Amino acid sequence: MINANMIVNCTAYKSGKKLRDITIEEISDVLMQEDTFVWVGLLEPSVELMRQIKEEFNLHELAVEDAYAAHQRPKIEEYGDTLFVVLRTAQAVDDTVQFGETHVFVGARFVVSVRHGSSRSYTKVREHCESLPERLVRGPSYVLYSIMDFVVDNYAPIMDELEAQFDRYEADLFERDSERAHLQELYQLKRQLIKIRSAAVPLLDVCTQLLRFHEHIITKDGKVYFRDIYDHVVRLVETGDRLRDMVAAAMQIDLAQVTIRQNEVVKRLAGWGGILAIPTMVFSLYGMNFKFMPELEWHWSYPVVLVVIAGSCSWLYFRLRKVGWL
Repeated sequence: MINANMIVNCTAYKSGKKLRDITIEEISDVLMQEDTFVWVGLLEPSVELMRQIKEEFNLHELAVEDAYAAHQRPKIEEYGDTLFVVLRTAQAVDDTVQFGETHVFVGARFVVSVRHGSSRSYTKVREHCESLPERLVRGPSYVLYSIMDFVVDNYAPIMDELEAQFDRYEADLFERDSERAHLQELYQLKRQLIKIRSAAVPLLDVCTQLLRFHEHIITKDGKVYFRDIYDHVVRLVETGDRLRDMVAAAMQIDLAQVTIRQNEVVKRLAGWGGILAIPTMVFSLYGMNFKFMPELEWHWSYPVVLVVIAGSCSWLYFRLRKVGWL
């Protein structure tokens, strides 16, 4: 039994305008009409639903298996007259970045999007496309562009937030009264940047292939849109690489400051150890209980020893303080 929640939307379009919402069973009949295409949106579909979609659009079994199982890297593959595009989606949730996947089947007269994991709804994408019939008339190629553009645009606010986090850590890093290390936070930030990069960089190859090949789906005047996505991805990757290098440098600085603070503690302990060594040496000398010690018979020996110890310790204290050890 197919859960209706798995089918987000199934709509037929003709000449850039929405005809009506249809059922999965009506797809074959609708596609018999000229100048029509179908856009199906699925959310974590079942095996039965994917099998039905496969039969309706004559999809390759390997691509259908990948779309159902998910856990794919971003890529583009061609199966006959159908393109199979995998996108990594990203969404900021509670100061962390959660990733999902969107698998898109694109044919000359259909688009099937399959969402897995953390991903924003494509309702706004569909509404935007329907509001521009002069562009939607290009068919599935414009829908594919809109989905890819939506995914890439969602990377931008996440990158801005990660950059803002780094700015906060960097400001605290150079505060003189700050003794808190940010190594863990900086490492997590670098880890998120690497994940976003691994999701974005493969899109460069996807856009390149869409710009150079697949003319049976991507119209000539529609290729300029994918060039726009390519530029956005390049800018995003450059920003991420620059920020990642700065995070790596900040981690080195933070680690160096931790070492410096530890050295300061060691110097203070060594300084006080040197001061305490003077009375320790004198007292241990007089504690050896030798029978013949000339100072034992002298009337002023005790106060003289105390004065010498106090004077030596005081001199060493001020000397160490002058050189910054105390």
